Amino acid sequence: MWPWEHALFAYLLYSIVSRLLLREPPDGAAALAVVFASVAPDLIDKPLAWQFGIFSSGYAIAHSIFFAVPLSILAIALARRAGRAPVGYAFAVGYLSHLVGDIIPIYAEEGELSLHPIIWPLGERSTTDHSQGFLDRFFELFVPYITNLQGELLASEPSFYTLFQIGIVVFAVLLWIADGMPVLSDGYATIKARLSGRSSDNTAD
Repeated sequence: MWPWEHALFAYLLYSIVSRLLLREPPDGAAALAVVFASVAPDLIDKPLAWQFGIFSSGYAIAHSIFFAVPLSILAIALARRAGRAPVGYAFAVGYLSHLVGDIIPIYAEEGELSLHPIIWPLGERSTTDHSQGFLDRFFELFVPYITNLQGELLASEPSFYTLFQIGIVVFAVLLWIADGMPVLSDGYATIKARLSGRSSDNTAD
């Protein structure tokens, strides 16, 4: 999955979890936590592999279940201690959803469940030319992705995985709207409150 797909997939999952377990939609802080956590593994491993050559693959320590599970447990514990349990749950769902999201495309392409992206250092698969650099490697993967997607849509013959991606986008956006558009609505409320405060100050003067 690409970063935006990870973010939407994670938000979709957390919104459902929040509604079922916490009996409330995500607030702005939880929404930010789930989105940040959903892309965090790539923000760590991809530059370290593609740019600096520390790992032989973009699936390394940050993608490893041996790192992700303890980190998620720690995030929940710290958030609960701070009285912000939903933020901890959101981080855990976002981070762990990234691992699930990386397995799905491999299954769709190869037809078998491969766990190599999430069991580092037990199953690292080298996919990196360290001479390329981060941006070159990104566009090497991104251009074929866009070309294939465009071809499928123009031919009106989307694959099952493409339909799955579209479904994630549609349902995640609809849930976000139903949740009250957290982050965006929070920002609007903050700006409105500040403008109202300034207006009140000017009136008082």
